[in-house]
Amino acid sequence: MLLAIDIGNTNISIGVFEDKRLWKRYSIPAKEKKYSAQLQKIFRQNKIHDAIICSVVPSVTKILAKDIERLLGQPPYIIGKDIVVPINNLYRKPRQVGQDRLVNAYAGIMLYGAPLIVVDFGTAVTFDLVSKDKAYLGGMILPGLEISLDALAERTALLPKIKLTRPEEFIGRDTKNSMLSGIIYGFSSLADSLIKKLKQKLGKNAQVIATGGNISLISNYCRKINKINRDLTLQGLCLLFLRHNI
Repeated sequence: MLLAIDIGNTNISIGVFEDKRLWKRYSIPAKEKKYSAQLQKIFRQNKIHDAIICSVVPSVTKILAKDIERLLGQPPYIIGKDIVVPINNLYRKPRQVGQDRLVNAYAGIMLYGAPLIVVDFGTAVTFDLVSKDKAYLGGMILPGLEISLDALAERTALLPKIKLTRPEEFIGRDTKNSMLSGIIYGFSSLADSLIKKLKQKLGKNAQVIATGGNISLISNYCRKINKINRDLTLQGLCLLFLRHNI
């Protein structure tokens, strides 16, 4: 079985694959730092033969890579180091693009075709564009839902720190629901508006794929999304591993 790990700023998403099938899914909050114990548990529960990592947190990559090598007897493949995402990257400075964004773009191409817009509602909200000839064009980076909600509490005197959930109503009738409504409806409207403008550049037939840790909270409020795939990054890692090892 293949262990695919997506190391984000908020969560570490882990998938166990048998061929192309996602067999099991795990999530570890990045701030917990109990990586070794969690990995040992996953290895006990599954017959892992290989591992692949995509990361935007280099310090965590080093820790997990060492643990995996100890448990597996061989180092994991690391995206950007051991495996380069096979996509024509048209970023002005290609090395600046987050590897997770390239993996998402590659997975989108392989699973849904091109042209394509991938929207990732994670710690940050990213929009990534793929042209009809399957080139990575670039995109947008915005503060994520939780970052924005936390900023309201941190940068104001009277607004409270609250948990990100769905609002009870569109027009908030208390402070908590006013904040939640602003975040959920505000970001969904923002996403729909940007998708509309991006399609004017990319073409009306471009598919819009949404993923990320907060997709379940916001997907019902977005009207311009065609497909929802919360495991897009993990599936991309699996596809890249299989391509590399054919």
